[in-house]
Amino acid sequence: QVQLVESGGGLVQPGGSLRLSCAASSNTFSQYTVTWFRQAPGKEREFVGAVRGSGGNTYHYADSVKGRFTISRDNAKKTVYLQMNRLDPEDTARYYCAAGRPILSALRLETIYPYWGQGTQVTVSS
Repeated sequence: QVQLVESGGGLVQPGGSLRLSCAASSNTFSQYTVTWFRQAPGKEREFVGAVRGSGGNTYHYADSVKGRFTISRDNAKKTVYLQMNRLDPEDTARYYCAAGRPILSALRLETIYPYWGQGTQVTVSS
């Protein structure tokens, strides 16, 4: 069982930055792929980005955030970060982290992930 807790959300002006954290409880955390999803009001949850586990540490991003968002992980702290720069009102959503062991082709499928955090709200507005 893996428990995930997100933090770092808040209100930010367009063009600003935020860093979200996803802290895990599991000592086998490094083996898991950790993926960020987001859900805006009235919209389906969508893939944001992911970092693979088990030493692979490869990164994958949605086209909409590529070049603006960066994922990093600190296995010693059992934490994955989502650094978000040049935020736009379109980035307003509740952000969730999820952990699992998907194959590469299933990385973006939310149904693959058994472990989820409660989410943290990000609002981009002037």
